[in-house]
Amino acid sequence: MTGFGARLADAVRGRGPLCLGIDPHPELLRAWDLTDDAEGLRRFSDICVTAFADIAVVKPQVAFFERYGSAGFVVLEQTIAGLRDAGVLVLADAKRGDIGSTMAAYAQAWAGDSPLAADAVTASPYLGFGALQPLIDTAQAHGRGVFVLAATSNPEGAAVQRARADGRTVAQSIVDAAAEVNRERPGSVGVVVGATLSDPPDVSALDGPVLAPGVGAQGGRPDALAGFAGARPGQLLPAVSREVLRAGPSVPALRAAAETMRDSVRYLA
Repeated sequence: MTGFGARLADAVRGRGPLCLGIDPHPELLRAWDLTDDAEGLRRFSDICVTAFADIAVVKPQVAFFERYGSAGFVVLEQTIAGLRDAGVLVLADAKRGDIGSTMAAYAQAWAGDSPLAADAVTASPYLGFGALQPLIDTAQAHGRGVFVLAATSNPEGAAVQRARADGRTVAQSIVDAAAEVNRERPGSVGVVVGATLSDPPDVSALDGPVLAPGVGAQGGRPDALAGFAGARPGQLLPAVSREVLRAGPSVPALRAAAETMRDSVRYLA
């Protein structure tokens, strides 16, 4: 079984280092003249699947599907399947985090054999990095990846993530813990570091991918990411949502916006 790290590296080399979000929030549904219900969600997602078929990684934001209940999860399953049929790596932005048997159940849903299981999933380590072990084990057993929140760009996160203990920030300790996992399976565990942060943790020893959300509409500049957080070429995966999605609902316009953004970060590969 080819591990996630190797599959991601191949995708980035072939399709460029970009992660596009599918974030069907109500304002975008209205802007695309779609109904705020499961049918509007389905149409939104189908447009994105078609437009993003040549992108390396696509990240559905699970919350915007979950808010429609079971009907939303059906659309999410279909979206994941459609993207994977196109050869796209799917990163489920679920941000799950818990302990014990509950974490193991989340692991089966998002990294096991469930129809919701994607190529990788985001996770929150703030019940302790060790609590993620069931997810990490399940992901590795199925050749999937985990992206662990390390340093986010929202102001509320700083009180926890930038607190210091033993001479390093909590965010840095998360990156270092992920690096320990990657010593055995390089690239299987990535971290999430906001692209707009002025003092990000050092990821140079991570030996795994760095998802950098916040490029575009949130203020992160595509041309200012070289060496961000100490990342090496091919390590950084800029994540973009609104900057591209606002070009819809036209598939050609959405595809063109995606390609323009991909070209602007291709130098990071």
